Amino acid sequence: MGRTKPFQTYDQQLHRLQERGLYVDDREWALDWLARVNYYRLSGYWYPFRVVGDGRRLDEFRPGATFREVIDLYEFDERLRAAVLAAAAPIELSVRAFLGHGLGRLDVCAHLRPEVLGTLARTGDDYRTWRARFDREVASSREDFVMHHRITYDGVLPVWAAVEVLDWGSLVRLLMMSPSPVQSEVAARFRLRAPQLVSWLRALNIVRNACAHHGRLFNRVYSKRPKLPAPGLVPALDAIAPVTNRAFGQLSLLQYLRGALELGPDADLIRVLGSWPATGQVPLTVTGAPDDWRSSPLWH
Repeated sequence: MGRTKPFQTYDQQLHRLQERGLYVDDREWALDWLARVNYYRLSGYWYPFRVVGDGRRLDEFRPGATFREVIDLYEFDERLRAAVLAAAAPIELSVRAFLGHGLGRLDVCAHLRPEVLGTLARTGDDYRTWRARFDREVASSREDFVMHHRITYDGVLPVWAAVEVLDWGSLVRLLMMSPSPVQSEVAARFRLRAPQLVSWLRALNIVRNACAHHGRLFNRVYSKRPKLPAPGLVPALDAIAPVTNRAFGQLSLLQYLRGALELGPDADLIRVLGSWPATGQVPLTVTGAPDDWRSSPLWH
């Protein structure tokens, strides 16, 4: 086994933070947070409070940084994750419904017949990998509708039922493997072209997974940049083009998709973003949001 950091008690962890300049006004309260949440999870939230030197973050904290501000930022991120999951739910459900209906019109079991799907399903290992995962999900499912089909129809799910056992990632893979007319039909429901919708859903899958696994959200930089409509077609999306790899840009995609479904912008997302902690050390702009974010049609 290679070298690793030595174990530290909660007292030692807090002492280390104080030595580096983080102000703690209630020691017992701070120790309780370290015990319940974990030093290394919280470290992602005190990272922006650390001094920048030589192009990198140093161990020392900026003058005036407090443990309470760190927790305020952590709790903001908790609220944001919950709001994102709720805002994304109707989008995911609609993609399931649109795709299940579109494929079902072609073949009741289109998802089980790669020859009915698009080119991607008939080349390479994509379909084989997807199918193995799908079969595992069906075999382990205890959903009533799956049990019903297991008893009544030898376990064969029609595609409009099959989409209900897919997670977001598998759903997007099935969309990618679908025939072009079906892809275009689903994308049109969101006022996008098929390659755009696929790129958006793949990007948002990362956001959703971060939320589901309690990952840090507010200042994450995302590797997948979604494809936007041509400049000038949707001015509100033009405005977020520089920050599509930041939290605000990604959440703006959710707001657009909700608008396309005539659900309107999610009020909880607006409320949570507006509850940004009052600290001069870490501004809201670290999310990618501009100062006038509320003026965007996507956010009011």
